[in-house]
Amino acid sequence: MKARTATLIAGMSLLVAGILLLWPFSHKAQGRQDAAEAGKKGVDASPAVPAERVETLEIMPQATFGELMAGAGVPDAETAEIYAASAAVYDLATIHAGKSIDLHHDPTSGALKELVYALNADEELHVRKIDGIWTAAKETIAYEVRIKTAKGTVASSLYAAGMDQGLDERAIVALADVFQWTVDFAQDVRTGDVFSFVYEERYRDGKYVMPGDILAAEYVNAGVSHRAYRYKNGAGNEGYYDESGNSLRKMFLKAPVAFKYITSGFTTGRRYVSAFNVSTGHRAIDYAAPIGTPIRATADGVVSFAGWDGPYGNKISIRHNGTYSTNYCHQSKFAVKKGQHVMQGQIIGYVGTTGFSTGPHLHYEMVKNGVKINPMKEVFPDTEPIKEGDRAAFRQVIDQWKTRL
Repeated sequence: MKARTATLIAGMSLLVAGILLLWPFSHKAQGRQDAAEAGKKGVDASPAVPAERVETLEIMPQATFGELMAGAGVPDAETAEIYAASAAVYDLATIHAGKSIDLHHDPTSGALKELVYALNADEELHVRKIDGIWTAAKETIAYEVRIKTAKGTVASSLYAAGMDQGLDERAIVALADVFQWTVDFAQDVRTGDVFSFVYEERYRDGKYVMPGDILAAEYVNAGVSHRAYRYKNGAGNEGYYDESGNSLRKMFLKAPVAFKYITSGFTTGRRYVSAFNVSTGHRAIDYAAPIGTPIRATADGVVSFAGWDGPYGNKISIRHNGTYSTNYCHQSKFAVKKGQHVMQGQIIGYVGTTGFSTGPHLHYEMVKNGVKINPMKEVFPDTEPIKEGDRAAFRQVIDQWKTRL
C-alpha cells in the first residue's frame, strides 16, 4: 500500500514538473499565435502609443496673448520665450478675436512642445521647442484639394441661385469676383441667367474647411456667354482669361459696390435702380445699400475731391487719367483724402443718404472728357493678354476644364 502511494506521488510530481517546464514555451507559443491572429484581423498588437494632447484656446474680444497662456497654465517665463521666438516672424500681440491658438503637449511628460496659430487661410504660425529652444516659422497649410463642379439657374439673384445649390457662399462670392470686370451683379443680372464653374474644395483631416481657387467658369447673362479660365505662367503671375487669351481684368470694375455686399440681389422685379436717363438729368447709376456699406474705387487714380457738394452730399471724385473720372455721392463718411492715390477695388468711403437723397444709396457717375456717360455701355481696353510663349500651355488649361463647364 505504502509502495503504491509513493509511486503515485512520484508520478504526480513528475507530471507537475513537466507542466511547469513546458508552460513558458506554450505561453510564448500562445502569445505568438495571439499576435498572428491579431495580425490577421488587422489589429496592431504592439503597445499603444499615447496621443499628444491638443488644447485649443479661443481668442475672445480684448483677450491678450499673455492672458490666454496664463489661463492655460503656461508659466510666464515660458510664455515670454515663445513670444520672443515668434517676434521676428509674427507679433503674437496682434492675435485676432474669433480665431484660436492650439497648444500641443508631449504625450508622455505633458510638457508644452508646440504652439500653432492660423495667420490666414493659407499659412500658420508654428512655434516649436527643439532641444530646449523655442523656434518659430510660417508654414503653408497642407490641404487635401478636391475638384468640384457647380451649376445653376438664376431666378432672383446669383447669390440665391448658388445657395439653392447648397454652395458655400464664399464660393459664390469668388465666382462673382472672377467676373467683376464683366458683369455688374447688382444691375446686369437677369432671371434665367445660368452659371457653371469648376473650383477647388479644401479639406483638412478629412473635414471640409473652405472653397479654394476657381479654375474655370461660365456666366450666361441675358443670353451672352462669358467664360473665364485661371492661368498661372512660369513667372508665377496668374489671372483669369477668356478662351482667346484676353485678360478679364479691365481698367474699370463694373460696379463700385462689391458683390458680397449686394448678395440679396437687385435683379429683375425687385431692383432699386435709377435708369440712365439723359432726359431727366439723372445721368448716373444708383446702388441701393444699407448705410455703412463699403464703396470701392472702380479704377486706379487720384482723389481730386473729397467733401460736401450740395445736392450730392458727401462726395468723392477720382481722376483716373486724362480721359476718365468717377464720382461717388451721398456717402456717410470717407476713407480717403483729397490728393491720395487709390487702387482699383480700394475702399474709399461708405454708403449714406446725405444731400438730396430719399434713402441710403450710392449715386455713381462716370465722366469722359468732361461729359457724363453711361458706364454700363462704355467699352474699356483689355489689359495684357496671354503671351505667345504661354499659348500652348494655356490651351491645355482650357482643354482640361472646358468639358466640365
